[in-house]
Amino acid sequence: MSYRFTVSPDFTPEKLSGWFIFNTWLQRAIGEGIHLDMYDSFVQQRAAIAADQVDLIYANPYDASMLVRDKGFVAVARPRGRSDEAIVAVPASSPAHRVEELRPGARIVSTDDPDVDMMGMIILEAADLRASNTVRQTTDTYVLVAKKLLKGEADIGIFLAEAFDGLSPLVRADLRILVRSQISVVQHILLAGPKFRPRQPDITSALLHAQDDPRARLVTEGLGFTGWDAVPQEEVEFMIDLIDTLAFRPED
Repeated sequence: MSYRFTVSPDFTPEKLSGWFIFNTWLQRAIGEGIHLDMYDSFVQQRAAIAADQVDLIYANPYDASMLVRDKGFVAVARPRGRSDEAIVAVPASSPAHRVEELRPGARIVSTDDPDVDMMGMIILEAADLRASNTVRQTTDTYVLVAKKLLKGEADIGIFLAEAFDGLSPLVRADLRILVRSQISVVQHILLAGPKFRPRQPDITSALLHAQDDPRARLVTEGLGFTGWDAVPQEEVEFMIDLIDTLAFRPED
């Protein structure tokens, strides 16, 4: 039997080959056939999830809520010492140097990465900005978010911090960070679906012991991770509750 694995579309492009190498290593580590499917957008990936075409996923925090509570996925592991943070940035030519200097009517560009967009909009509340008094734009990638800012097609960009840090030095030099979030408990998690749940302990064990094997350690480092940690269920539930609370706050 071959299982299907996918990765949240918000990973940086240079990590693409790393995920294919990781998938090859994981197949050998647990003795199972696993096919890696990459999707260009969250919409496409969620359609695959809805159709039960995903058995293992490196999921963003927002989708983790749906996967765990609605689709019966369980936590396998999480990358060590990493959290999802949002950055709110403007072009370097912008007169704004603080969030509070931003004004209603601003053009905001982001991806359809829901947890990052949500954190960014919470940050912008300090300037009394919300969906109802701004112009929202959505692009497929964080590189395109940066391009819209640099071309003058948007005033404010919301980025996954890791993606912003992965932009070229020249691009980052033409942008100005106003705020970088420090929530720390929101993070991507590797989750196994109902078909793959019997192998969850084996996958977790392989990941936790990857640091003991030099070749496996290189695979992990190829993803930009220093290692993997187990995820206590209560921490998964806490993160999901936090995301749900933030997502469903009433707008003034």
